[in-house]
Amino acid sequence: MATMKSKFEAAVANSKSLTERPDNATLLKIYALYKQATTGDNTEKKPGFVDMVGRAKWDAWNGLKGTSVDDAMKQYVALIESLS
Repeated sequence: MATMKSKFEAAVANSKSLTERPDNATLLKIYALYKQATTGDNTEKKPGFVDMVGRAKWDAWNGLKGTSVDDAMKQYVALIESLS
């Protein structure tokens, strides 16, 4: 049985070859789950008001604060599988 880490790595590779580009909300969820799975809780400074993209990414990642790395990996894999 494949480990969660190997399933996660396979999902990351699959995310680069999705047949359709996900909508922005889904892209933010993918980004946030990836960051939570690879880095853990967000400890970065919140981007300034004029950096709307950076702020949206920061908010999405920060919304997962407290989610374990393993849970974030599971959610990421499930999300990518649902888009494939």
